[in-house]
Amino acid sequence: MVEADSRQERRGRRRSRSAAPRAQRVTDYHNLRNPFPPMAVFSDDRIEAIHDAALKLLQELGIKVLLPEARDLFRAGGASVDETSEMVCIGREMIEAALESAPKSFVIHAGRQEKDILLAPGQLVFQSGAGAPHATDRERGRRPGTLNDFCEFVRLTEHFDVLQMVPPVVEPQDVPIHLRHYETALAQLTLSTKVPFVFSRGTPQVTESFEMIRDFRGLSDAEFHASSHCYTIINTNSPRQIDIPMAQGLIDFARAGQVSIVTPFTLMGAMAPITVAGAITLSHAEALAAIALTQLVKPGAPVSYGTFTSNVDMKSGAPAFGTPEHFRASLAAGQLARKIGLPWRSATGSAANINDAQAANETQLGLWGCLLAGSTIVIHAAGWLEGGLTVSFEKFVTDCEVLQMVAELCSEAQAGDDEIALEALSEVQPGGHFFGATHTMERYQTEFYEPFLHSWANFGTWTERGAKDADQRATEVWREILATSPNPEVDPSRAEALQNYIEARAEAGGAPPES
Repeated sequence: MVEADSRQERRGRRRSRSAAPRAQRVTDYHNLRNPFPPMAVFSDDRIEAIHDAALKLLQELGIKVLLPEARDLFRAGGASVDETSEMVCIGREMIEAALESAPKSFVIHAGRQEKDILLAPGQLVFQSGAGAPHATDRERGRRPGTLNDFCEFVRLTEHFDVLQMVPPVVEPQDVPIHLRHYETALAQLTLSTKVPFVFSRGTPQVTESFEMIRDFRGLSDAEFHASSHCYTIINTNSPRQIDIPMAQGLIDFARAGQVSIVTPFTLMGAMAPITVAGAITLSHAEALAAIALTQLVKPGAPVSYGTFTSNVDMKSGAPAFGTPEHFRASLAAGQLARKIGLPWRSATGSAANINDAQAANETQLGLWGCLLAGSTIVIHAAGWLEGGLTVSFEKFVTDCEVLQMVAELCSEAQAGDDEIALEALSEVQPGGHFFGATHTMERYQTEFYEPFLHSWANFGTWTERGAKDADQRATEVWREILATSPNPEVDPSRAEALQNYIEARAEAGGAPPES
């Protein structure tokens, strides 16, 4: 009789819980922390040796700096400068002082406060593929990037919460380069609420981009300079050279208090030594020199350490990504980033030509290299193909699903009494199932990641549903997002003022980039 009563009580509790409305699942992938313990590829003494070799390289061999203003800043800071060769030899003390003054964490403000991002060791931020001259999808084919492609990728970036920053996904080649910064700024500010990107293509374009962001956000000049509202990517010209636009970008962004992400692009066997340790030594030295320049301009200027180191196919010279060397280079860079204590950016990527198994494998192996290295920012995490020549709409979607799985792993696993589920275990009899158990019904819509690409069904059911593969379903996903996802609400007066600014500047001739 007691057993019967306890069963009735359990049934009553089940009915009571079933009648309660289920909570709607709300995802928040915007403020992620890397949950994985960092791996090491080299011993601590070897990392110290790499760091020491990079400092020796800068002090004894130097780095070529093509911008006279940058050489003047280095000279004023105590570096040895040869104007004839444009070589700058930087002492250890200057690098140490720069690492001391560079902030270890900082916030970049977005269009909405909830989209602000913190860049700090341990944080995890994803960006899609960036800087590609081409776009591709199953319906329109491979083509030179257009403004329409750029705008569509901005909208997709806004849609996926797991992407926290807007990168320069593709180059809109149908817009002349002296006007291109106007259109990319307009797209980012009106189609997204996330942190925008600004190309470092000379002071005139950078200054106008800052003005557009400042005014659209309703900031005073002092407010804009007091905190960060955008970022740029600085690629050194390996080996050991900083060109004019990149040096000018470091100076312009540091003076304005905006973020520079310094990322030497070192391919082993091409513009870097063929060994992982040699390539990382070069990359580290170039990054330290660029970081030092930002701190000479303005001590405390926000700057991120970074690297993009992989190897080439020595038979063809083509870049390769998602390789063991790429993975090891990310781990080594992570060890050096932890040594200097700055937030840092690494990269995944793929050299595959289409969105196939090769593309998925290369991107995911590269991604795990970044994750296990402790990267703060992971770029090229969605859509990147052909070693950066193309961004694919379908791969953008399939990669975002993987990123969402990673984001789910960033949430703390629960093992409280309710999760241990002793009551559910007592509810289901031996040989039964848990599909309809109260514990299951309370959670299945609210706690578990629901993928939009995977077909977790048997072959017969999959065939009945049309037998579409992941690439085909990805086309449907991005098309639906672009057709139904609303653009963010913007202040009409600010949008009109931005458009008027662009029209006036374009009529005056725009702003040619500096070379």
